[in-house]
Amino acid sequence: MTRRAIITGAADTAVGEVPGSSCMGLHAEAASAALIDAGLKPSDIDGVLCAYSFTEPHLMLASVFCEYFGIQPAYSAAIQAGGATGCIMAMQAAALVEAGICRHALVVAGDNRLSGLSRDKAVATLADVGHPQFERPFGVTIPALYGLVAQAYMHEYGATPEHMAAMAVNSRTHAARNPKAQMRKPITVADVLASRFIAEPLRLLDCCLISDGGAALVVSAADAARDTAKRGIAMLGTGQKNTHEHLIAAPSLTAFGCRDSAAQAFGRAGVRPSDIDVAEIYDSFTITLLVELESIGFFDKGEAGPAALAGALDLGGRLPCNTHGGLMSYAHSGAAGGLFHVVEAVRQLRGEATGRQVGDAELAFVHGDGGILSAHCSLVLGRQ
Repeated sequence: MTRRAIITGAADTAVGEVPGSSCMGLHAEAASAALIDAGLKPSDIDGVLCAYSFTEPHLMLASVFCEYFGIQPAYSAAIQAGGATGCIMAMQAAALVEAGICRHALVVAGDNRLSGLSRDKAVATLADVGHPQFERPFGVTIPALYGLVAQAYMHEYGATPEHMAAMAVNSRTHAARNPKAQMRKPITVADVLASRFIAEPLRLLDCCLISDGGAALVVSAADAARDTAKRGIAMLGTGQKNTHEHLIAAPSLTAFGCRDSAAQAFGRAGVRPSDIDVAEIYDSFTITLLVELESIGFFDKGEAGPAALAGALDLGGRLPCNTHGGLMSYAHSGAAGGLFHVVEAVRQLRGEATGRQVGDAELAFVHGDGGILSAHCSLVLGRQ
């Protein structure tokens, strides 16, 4: 018998710069808030999935967190998949619940990248993801690799700098409605195009933030969810696809695994892209969001940019997207950045996104990607 997984608790905390914060402190703060949201005690948790950290790395970070938080769950594991980690942990938690291994699984991530890493350390740490023989020795950076994707996509599908800029403007428009967002000052397409180049054609405002913050979910078995405090959100469909790790091995610079992971999630949920009311899609760079909106199937190739310029991603548009402000304007604190998207989807479906609520939202789509569009995980969530 299938046991449906229900998200019963969701929280994110302390986005922006938080001097004196620690990685484990951010984990614990988010976990405590998610448990309160679910109406549960720490002792109710029998499974923990914990993300990686740049500021407090450890071979067994899930065990470190459990020790810090004072719990001894029957199951625990650490997950490391870059920006896809949050969605993959949610997918794994659902599988644990549906298999009857756990009744209440805690998914948690946090990092103090802004206050805990120097600029040079952050750049060096991220550069380590490059191929040790064919990328790293040549000084390639993460923005440069995404810049290659942007150049290829612009050449093949006619995307323009204005189309990418529209993604950043949309994120800031949503963030202006969110009192927790790290960046709330409105920007225009002209502002994006006037910002300095980071890796051509990507400019400063085409890039995500660096932040402190934590996020957590509680994923429960359906029968266990009946006793929790808030109305639960059902995990209707999940999907995952990895096509490569290093960009030099990517089968394409314009087609990525998000197409397949999304197709799996839509198929398992029994819905189509056109059924989705609100989307929360990983947006490490403007080109990331542009590529994924089209590859997932929300827009045809070459259509997402012009549609965004016309307001399609705003409230009342064809597909309200990244309603909390996304990684470009809300916050990005490592693995927690991707988990912020899941938390926002839960809030939208509960009707709790005050000031930025999508009217009558019943179905949400969430997507995370790790590496250079390498690892992909998609979720379809819905009201019960």
